[in-house]
Amino acid sequence: MSRHPEVLWAQRSDKVYLTIALPDAKDVSVKCEQRGFFSFSATSAQGESFDFSLELFGSILPEGCRTKTGLRNIISLIQKEEKGWWKRLLKSEEKPAPYLKVDWNKWCDEDEESGSEVGLDGDAALYEDGDGESSDDEGMLLHCRSSRSREGERQVTNKARGK
Repeated sequence: MSRHPEVLWAQRSDKVYLTIALPDAKDVSVKCEQRGFFSFSATSAQGESFDFSLELFGSILPEGCRTKTGLRNIISLIQKEEKGWWKRLLKSEEKPAPYLKVDWNKWCDEDEESGSEVGLDGDAALYEDGDGESSDDEGMLLHCRSSRSREGERQVTNKARGK
């Protein structure tokens, strides 16, 4: 019998991030289909089978899907076919399965997304292309977190000044 790993998700206008919590995963298989179908299967270090399939809210570009298997999790970047913000991760309006959760560490609101590059965070090697060059995706993560951090710093400073 297979089980479902915890899956965290976040989005940008042009992509979706899925972080699958499965330490020391083996035999990882990820499939992306244009109609918005995403499927995952793997085996844990203890030999347990894990799998799930998702019918995503919109269509995706299979050739733009990339996956990186790390020691603690598997991260998939899914390229949306059309740029725009999805209302939710799944096509179905029903309550999502309990193993699907928002990834607040990667979340970026529509009004926070910006084309400016700030730099790369600690995951710079996460989505390296075959030629060793990293993508621009990590800069967006840092930009959203940096914006929130600066706003929080301003609020703390203003409170300290009595404003």
